[in-house]
Amino acid sequence: MSLDVPTALLERAERGDVTDAEFVECVRNSLPYAWEVVSRVAGELGSGTAEFADNEVPPPDETARGQLLRALASDAIRGGLERHFGVKLAFQNCHRVAAFPLSAVGGETYSRFISPRNQLLNQSPELRNC
Repeated sequence: MSLDVPTALLERAERGDVTDAEFVECVRNSLPYAWEVVSRVAGELGSGTAEFADNEVPPPDETARGQLLRALASDAIRGGLERHFGVKLAFQNCHRVAAFPLSAVGGETYSRFISPRNQLLNQSPELRNC
């Protein structure tokens, strides 16, 4: 799953840096399912009082799964999304995306969520191929 980079943006990138806004817009257009999931959990975090917000609904198909994996596996894409939404993203399995406030990084809840123990506890036979 690659980004669909408009010609004008690619030409600007070849000449020098592009803005975060341009990059994030490219991500939004290229990876709409991933954008929707990240946007939703970031919005839920911002509108609630919970320590984090997360998605536990599996993607509807392999295309959507690929978009989510692409977005969160790329340092540039993940970083752009984090800066855009003002959150720290954490990822488990093939679909569990969580948004944390930046102030939570290093804290107990965030550290527990990203721990090897919690990763193991969030596995199940049906998720092994995702």
